Amino acid sequence: MFTDMVGYSALSQADEAEALAVLERHNRMLRPIFSAFHGREIKTAGDAFLVEFESVLDAARCGVEVQRVLHEYNLSSPVEWKIRIRIGIHVGDVVQADGDVLGDAVNIASRIEPLADPEGICLTQQVYDQLQNKIPVSFVKLAPVSLKNIHVPMTVYKVVQPWDTRPAATSPAESSIGHRLAVLPFSNISPDPNDEYFADGLTEEVITVLSQVRDLSVIARTSVMPYKTAPRSVAQVGAELGVDTVLEGSVRKSGKRIRITLQLIDVPTQRHLWATSYNREIDDVFAVQTDIAERTAEALRLEFTKTDRPGVRGRPTANVEAYDFFLRGLVAASDAKGGSIDEAIQSFEHATELDPGFAEAFATWANLYVSVAGDFRPMRDVMPPARKLAARALELDPDSSDAYAALGNIAFQFDHDWQLAEAYFKRAIAINPSNVTAFRFLGMVLLAQNRFDEARDVVRTAIRLDPGGYYRGAMAMIDTATGDYDAAVRYHQTERDRDADSIGTHIVLGFVYLAAGRREDALTEADTPLTGADAVERFDHALLNALVGRPDAARAVAAEAERGEAKSYTSATHLAMLYSAIGDKARALDLLEKDAREGDQVLWLWFRGVWFDPIRDDPRFIELLRHYGLPTGRARPPPSPRPRG
Repeated sequence: MFTDMVGYSALSQADEAEALAVLERHNRMLRPIFSAFHGREIKTAGDAFLVEFESVLDAARCGVEVQRVLHEYNLSSPVEWKIRIRIGIHVGDVVQADGDVLGDAVNIASRIEPLADPEGICLTQQVYDQLQNKIPVSFVKLAPVSLKNIHVPMTVYKVVQPWDTRPAATSPAESSIGHRLAVLPFSNISPDPNDEYFADGLTEEVITVLSQVRDLSVIARTSVMPYKTAPRSVAQVGAELGVDTVLEGSVRKSGKRIRITLQLIDVPTQRHLWATSYNREIDDVFAVQTDIAERTAEALRLEFTKTDRPGVRGRPTANVEAYDFFLRGLVAASDAKGGSIDEAIQSFEHATELDPGFAEAFATWANLYVSVAGDFRPMRDVMPPARKLAARALELDPDSSDAYAALGNIAFQFDHDWQLAEAYFKRAIAINPSNVTAFRFLGMVLLAQNRFDEARDVVRTAIRLDPGGYYRGAMAMIDTATGDYDAAVRYHQTERDRDADSIGTHIVLGFVYLAAGRREDALTEADTPLTGADAVERFDHALLNALVGRPDAARAVAAEAERGEAKSYTSATHLAMLYSAIGDKARALDLLEKDAREGDQVLWLWFRGVWFDPIRDDPRFIELLRHYGLPTGRARPPPSPRPRG
């Protein structure tokens, strides 16, 4: 077995003292595990170990345990203390020489170790042949690889870890490894600070273009944008996002001229794969984007293609002013609180008026409507125009992944046609395997149908594409639905501790505690002060308190909504949640039936929640589930009794 720490060289250059402390911790954690599986440490070279075992099974079990221990350690460790390693395992004859071991077997193990993902294990065909059905893990076969000084190509397998975010071969995502790239937010160095939108929008556009490169997984915008205000070293970015390449740069816009400076960096070696500058007119920005994709693909030695069409996406619009409005819309649409919805709509409207053939603008506009439906705007107000916009985008570009994702969401959330929604999402993914939105909602479709294992695979891919996004929350929803309450609680406890000032993290944890049968813990979270709370947090706080036996705030919030005085949009289903929680079952069911006839029809998202437990066995509620085509059995398994004392 060969092990090697990811990013250690870069850490040593940045802070030698910190690197030595991390290395000591790494050695202290690994050595006892080697001994537990009868491993003999042959030598260590810096951050790498060579270990010999009495059997293949011992070596594999040891590798799995090492990665499990380190993964658990990393979950609760600060960024600078995280330890991620790669492991390579091979079996064969060796020559003993002065306490060392030599031979092809050693060389092969060392050569396949770099093929493993961070926190991953790679092993050869010979090892795989001896492990089948002897160890409770799955494997993914990689393409044959040529190794230095090894005369024949080797067949290599990857061990699928429990936290592995890549789905199995039957999943919509491809099982090949490829490269993982993060495009860091471009720095705005323009004379006018108001041009910040241009740098942000261009970052997102380059992500979109690069996501069309085959065998290249591109991290989603939501995971990279936090680095705009909290920069990290390339090594830290690689470790936090699990990427092997990073693209970073700056944008200077002055009048109709732009200067873009970029560099593509290999994370493990910190080597610059390429660096370049562009001095162009703004109307040449599309050529720049295409050139960036081609240079990146060439540097990574990948063949680029968008499904069966050669080349990278062409010029999205010939109208520079339309493109400028489009970039403004992208940035406004990214406001998670929904405060810039009108600005985004107006920007996309202007863009498509200036260029009626701008397919990408129509598709992005459609997805904006979908994203606000039921939360910030009534479903029936925004879904019909979203359908028209997505259809228009497909007329202009039959291979628009974003348009198919929008249609999938309309079929899912508005039409409740689960099969059609699944087909649309899978088509969106086939066109663009980095479309994280399509993965996210495909996972929700599968969850709604109790297809839990498939949902997990799909959500893992969304997490891989957007490690900093909210997709781990979707995994916690699956954990709750399947009765793995400990896993769901651990996730939400981590989120609460990460952002203890956020009212929302306390409230959501309270709901999970209730599902897990931990009422006393839920009461603690319900006591979270409302200082600085917005309308949504006030609603959720009232709902949680009603569920733990304190209904006054919920009654006040419900009365406000009934009078039309709510500070934020409240669907009939959300209002029904309040009434169910305070024990007014008839009013809750009336609202749900009204919502099914003429409202947002969002019961598919909330039907498993603890707020509907008081009415779950009511024939009217069961009939509503049948109306939506949702499962009518138990919403989630009962929690196990907790030990006393």
